[in-house]
Amino acid sequence: MAKKKEKITALYERLSHDDERPGTDDDQQFESNSITNQKQILEAFAKKSGFTNIVHFTDDGISGLRFDRPGFVAMMDEVEAGNVSVVCIKDMSRFGRDYLQVGIYTETLRKNGVRLIALNDAVDTAKGDDEFTPFRNIMNEWYARDTSKKIRSAYQAKNLAGKHTSSAVPYGYRKNKDNKDLWLIDEEAAAIVRRIYDMTMEGMGPYQIATKLSEEHIEIPAYYMQLRSFGLWKTREIQNPYKWGSSTIAHILRNPEYLGHTVNFKTRKHFKDKKSHYVEPSEWTIIENTHPAIIDQETYDNVQRLRNNIRRYPDGWGEAHPLSGLLYCADCGGKMYVHRTNNGKRIAQFTCAEYSKMPIGERCKSQHRIGAEVVMKLISEALKEIVTFSEQDEEAFRKVVRDTLTAQRSTESKEQEKRLATCRSRMSELETMLCKIYEDNTLGKLPNKRYMALDAQYTHEQQELEAEITALQTVVDMSGNEERSAAKFIALVKRYQGFDEMTITMLNEFVEKVLIHERDIKGCQDSPQTIEIYFNFIGKFRTPDSTVPLTAEEQIKDEALLAEKAALREKRRLAYQKRRDNGKDAAYQREYQARVRGKKIAAKEAIGAEDRANGIYYLPNQHYTRQEGAQAL
Repeated sequence: MAKKKEKITALYERLSHDDERPGTDDDQQFESNSITNQKQILEAFAKKSGFTNIVHFTDDGISGLRFDRPGFVAMMDEVEAGNVSVVCIKDMSRFGRDYLQVGIYTETLRKNGVRLIALNDAVDTAKGDDEFTPFRNIMNEWYARDTSKKIRSAYQAKNLAGKHTSSAVPYGYRKNKDNKDLWLIDEEAAAIVRRIYDMTMEGMGPYQIATKLSEEHIEIPAYYMQLRSFGLWKTREIQNPYKWGSSTIAHILRNPEYLGHTVNFKTRKHFKDKKSHYVEPSEWTIIENTHPAIIDQETYDNVQRLRNNIRRYPDGWGEAHPLSGLLYCADCGGKMYVHRTNNGKRIAQFTCAEYSKMPIGERCKSQHRIGAEVVMKLISEALKEIVTFSEQDEEAFRKVVRDTLTAQRSTESKEQEKRLATCRSRMSELETMLCKIYEDNTLGKLPNKRYMALDAQYTHEQQELEAEITALQTVVDMSGNEERSAAKFIALVKRYQGFDEMTITMLNEFVEKVLIHERDIKGCQDSPQTIEIYFNFIGKFRTPDSTVPLTAEEQIKDEALLAEKAALREKRRLAYQKRRDNGKDAAYQREYQARVRGKKIAAKEAIGAEDRANGIYYLPNQHYTRQEGAQAL
């Protein structure tokens, strides 16, 4: 007959950093909680009690609020397998500090016939249930809660003192050796951070930037810090030290700490949950100008605007157009999106996104179609006029800039102040009405159902007005900053004096938005079309002599060209009318469409073949999947 397997005596030890309270000669009220001390106490008790087959299960440096501890999990696996007869612990807090979970696990021990002994708390289930044990478990949890409050208070104190609450420094900085609360610029890494912002201003997205840095074999932030023995990755293994991720780039691009600000409380955790959870940026605590800045405010603001406005869906070229995120429909205010290769040509055209939304034509009456090159040329010419004017007469240029800004802000400010007064008046009326309906309801003049409906309606309107008043007040308060905005625009123009070609960076630094109007003659490619350019810091701006009148010869030539085009349109209209009258238009349209469609398909296939040869996945008349789009970008 096989010998029955002897069950084990499980001795469980746990220690977290919060529990490290070693006693001293002067203070003996707390006994050491060290792992070594716990093992000695439990082994001595087990031998004295005659327990055999002793096995230690240990968790060092792990909080009692967690129950995924390796040692604890291994012990409970043995318990559920029926291999344990006794579990010995120093006190119930070693078992855990969440009284609900502790209760569940002690019940598991009871169901498996396992005896639980907690030496310091005089708990021994073989002698019967201790009615005070549940209260002791609650007190252990209170200890953890109190510790959490003290830690949170310490962080709050650091925050109020303008110090960083995080122990980690962002890529581009390093701690001062003499004062760890001070950050210094790490020039080698800061150069990469500035380059990332510059590449974004050049129109590149996070994936493209990450690919570029990876190809150049530039160390990722974690590996860079590890090689220099600082940061959180000193001892961790890094699999791909030169493989940048788009999420890393995106994090760098939205981090306000590069402006020289301390940003605290970006994450939050519950004392029972050791995992950090990100909070909304509106809930961050930002303390300005606490360390040297790597990125200036204008560049940071431009990058945020670009990243918020550009939707990087893949297209036939595998990249976003420089005008993406800058063009808006003048009639409905919707964004304009780029279309390419639609006619078998590499010609980018922008159309209003609202027009195409179902039902088509309801949100916006027309597409407002315009060629991208037309807009690029117009912006370039406008910038050259501005720069040339500033070079020829700097004092006159400064005066025009200030006068333009003052006039625009004055008009806007008056409208906003008027609206602000209207909102405040309505708020006062709503308060009176709320008091009135409350009084009528109290006196029985207004039924409860009607009162509840009116109260909800007036309260909702109040909340909307409060938000609008706050926004309007902010704008009105800032209306006196004309001089500062004018200075920024003048400095920007001065920086680019003598430029030859407009770069994408220039485009993004100068242009805030462009409004596209519908053509004067809808459907006519040669029809005049109004385009409004709004510049950063100043809004709409034109030099005094930007409109040059045509000479008599140019005017005659222009009129002759218009007359020729009008005659051609009339000839085509008459031909169409003739086909309609004799019933041949349907056959003509079928033949024409077949001929044109065949040419378009052939041209688009040629473009697709060229793109595939360059590593961009594209097929005519097909859309990308998200995975294919990632490959293209």
